Amino acid sequence: MTTRGGPRTNRPPRSGARVRPRSAEGSTTPTSTPSTRERFLATDRYRAEREWNRYEGTPQRDLFRELRERFLRRHPGEGRWAIDLGAGPGRFAPSLGGPDVRRVALDLSGEMLRFRPSGPVPAPGALLDRVIADALRPPFVAERFGTVALLGNAVGFAGADATRVLESAERLLSPAGTLIAEIAPGPGERSRYLARLPPSAVGRLFEAPPRAIVPRIAREEFVPEPRRHRERGFQRLSAAELLERWRPPRWELRECVAVAPALGPDQDRIARIRPVPKAWAHLLEVEETIGREPDRWPGAAAVLLAVRRVSGSHD
Repeated sequence: MTTRGGPRTNRPPRSGARVRPRSAEGSTTPTSTPSTRERFLATDRYRAEREWNRYEGTPQRDLFRELRERFLRRHPGEGRWAIDLGAGPGRFAPSLGGPDVRRVALDLSGEMLRFRPSGPVPAPGALLDRVIADALRPPFVAERFGTVALLGNAVGFAGADATRVLESAERLLSPAGTLIAEIAPGPGERSRYLARLPPSAVGRLFEAPPRAIVPRIAREEFVPEPRRHRERGFQRLSAAELLERWRPPRWELRECVAVAPALGPDQDRIARIRPVPKAWAHLLEVEETIGREPDRWPGAAAVLLAVRRVSGSHD
């Protein structure tokens, strides 16, 4: 993929790629172990469709999708190019960068990148270049992207190659660029206070302003979710580990937030809130407010981080 003024590649990439295979916990990512690579390459349309639909079709999936999209909009980065490493079917790649950014979705699986949803795509209209390649060896010259993303817990599913994936992302990032990563530190959690209220009461509660809801949730503990799957080939990274890697003066933390720590996967209560626009807007704000508290990061099922490379710094 080469265009005038765009990022130069070290070798000509192929267009029409695919996503990382889903793990037991439902995420996808690039890795280099033969067994995992084989699973990526064996991905079919059914699996690609399942990966796309993981973020739509239920109120719970809407919540997880919108929280990620809002996070990406808050951190558009700089420059004319953005890339999602391990993009899968490209669910979130169109949300990267600003309005005039050229976007690249890179994945090891051609089937994932070829997938197109049958219905309307709930993402900004944008030109998206799809490149089949390994995130460990992305075919681009260094420092060409103002925004680099590792979503879907691509780092954790890289297993022993997690450090190499991070190094690849850092190498592509331009000075003053924004690096975005999603990790899965724990099994997830939910608010004990909200869990003991009937779903109908939770629906009414979220019609109140967020400033009245957050203190009530904060007064009680958070209940960890049970581990539902085996974690074969999976590596959990903590927010603390990445923040230690991306520390000043070379890096500037823009935001770190746990995804949906208050209601988590509580479908019944989320469903009571979803039909009421005011309550839904309040839920999004409450989840983000609580998710920014460092105590919520270690056990979260997903944490989003955005850091900025300080211009002129040298690694």
